[in-house]
Amino acid sequence: MSRTNLVTTAFTWRTSGNRMLRGLAAGTVMLSLSACGITYNSPSVNKSDDGVTVVEMSSATVASANNSAYVPKALPAVFFSNAGTGGDAVGAGALPAAPYLPEESRGQLQYRPLPDLAPQNYRIGVGDELLLATRGQASTVEQLTGLLAAANSRQGYTVREDGSIAIPEVGSVQVAGLTIEEAENNLFQVLVNNQIDPTFSLEISQFRSQRVAIGGAVQTPTVVAITPNDLTLGEALIAAGGVTVRDRDFASIRVYREGTLYQIPLTTYYENPGLKDKLLKGGDAVFVDTSYDLDRALEFYRAKIDVIALRTSARSSAMGILQSEISLRRAALEEERTNYERRRDLGEETRDYVYLTGEVNTQSRFPLPYGRRATLADVLFGEGGFDTMTGDPSQIYVLRSGNAPEVGDVTIAYHLNARNAANLVLATQFEMRPSDVVFVEEQPITKWNRAVQQVFPSLLQVANNI
Repeated sequence: MSRTNLVTTAFTWRTSGNRMLRGLAAGTVMLSLSACGITYNSPSVNKSDDGVTVVEMSSATVASANNSAYVPKALPAVFFSNAGTGGDAVGAGALPAAPYLPEESRGQLQYRPLPDLAPQNYRIGVGDELLLATRGQASTVEQLTGLLAAANSRQGYTVREDGSIAIPEVGSVQVAGLTIEEAENNLFQVLVNNQIDPTFSLEISQFRSQRVAIGGAVQTPTVVAITPNDLTLGEALIAAGGVTVRDRDFASIRVYREGTLYQIPLTTYYENPGLKDKLLKGGDAVFVDTSYDLDRALEFYRAKIDVIALRTSARSSAMGILQSEISLRRAALEEERTNYERRRDLGEETRDYVYLTGEVNTQSRFPLPYGRRATLADVLFGEGGFDTMTGDPSQIYVLRSGNAPEVGDVTIAYHLNARNAANLVLATQFEMRPSDVVFVEEQPITKWNRAVQQVFPSLLQVANNI
């Protein structure tokens, strides 16, 4: 054997020996670590422990767990208060009583009834026009050219100021103040006395002696004549086109008769239909009067404007006080709320918490909300959920201590197997209780990987030293 081969063989045996020594050293170290109890331990739920009862989550067990007595903490009343309500502040919600505003500035219109008139026959008066007709073949009468012309052309005779009509060749015949029958009798006697055939007819063609004036707040002020057909108050107003007033409360019908003024409030007139049948006589003046409103309109509106201004000023003042009070109340409420939040952040205010541990994104505690109940899904996903790379979805537990009727005074581990994602619906139904612990176990491969990562560097170091 050559020298070179001998060197090579020696080096090979030396290298193999070192490897064998190192392997023996590593094995010796692992056996030593194992003998000393230095191994990787990960947290898990020990189902064989007598102090732990594992309950599989189902609709029935979730309903049973939710039946446990629990009242969520409520926020202080200050968080439910409004700045504009409650309290005994001067301006809070209160406005001064509105000043009295009269609806009208007048008293009740006085009713002065119009006297009743008995129906009477029409009497001829000054200005009336009479029509006299005779037989055409009466030659004697034909000589009375005026009378003949009246018979043929229907021209009449106007009653003069002295109350008479003048017939040519006959003279004056007094007719004023007489009824048509009395005037015919008087004319008959005159014709007989003048030896004229008294065959004639007499009628009134124009009624001008007795008239009634209608004015004021009517459609068309006019003058209506009195005829043998009696004129009523209602007919007179209709002849003038009716009453045109906006506010009946301020209007009245006034009738001036022979020096006396009679007054009928318009509301009274409409409420009593019988007033429309009041008879009028020649010389009456009917006036629908709204002057009562007009006379006081300026004073009334000035008073109204003053009262409105007073009310507006009082309301503005009260609103200013109210705004100041609301601002003070709002500031006080904000201060109380801020103080509470600071005490809570400093741990002075007690809170109910749920704790997250195991393979969750953040080992933390979840404060239970005020006034409502949180679910397992709120806790898991409100904090970002769990890492599905390292966490085992089939091993999610809610650890709850306390006295449960079905299992006694033990720790209950409610097990959620989320390998089937449909079971996550149970997480949205399972209600959390104070001091619950939500635990997510590691994946089996994660346990092995972490054990190797922690032990392997130590083995290499020991082997290298050997």
